[in-house]
Amino acid sequence: MRIGEVATRAGVSVRSLRYYEEQGLVSSTRSPSGQRHYTEDVVERVRFVQRLYGAGLSSRTIAELMPCVDSPSEQNSDEAWARMTRERDRITGSIAELTRARDALDQLIEINRRHRAGDATAGRC
Repeated sequence: MRIGEVATRAGVSVRSLRYYEEQGLVSSTRSPSGQRHYTEDVVERVRFVQRLYGAGLSSRTIAELMPCVDSPSEQNSDEAWARMTRERDRITGSIAELTRARDALDQLIEINRRHRAGDATAGRC
């Protein structure tokens, strides 16, 4: 199947497919004229990669998880679990940082509101 058909069926852009191939997340064969040809299973693989991106994972992390998909084993499964757990912890840390930033901004917004209302004790902002 050609790249345009895979893109349409998987719901991604042709550019995304090329990027996935550059990152080693999907593979294709080439025709004598250089056109990419994909197997039927690439559509589902691309959908899976999209779910991983949707979970906040980088292409590097996704590539690290693919041995669990390509060569299922207890070791690959354990390594994938550990990697996904580290990613979840990283995302949790980012959420905590964003929550602190939002709370600080809420305080500044309140100071601004009080200042605009004429409260001399509010400070400036």
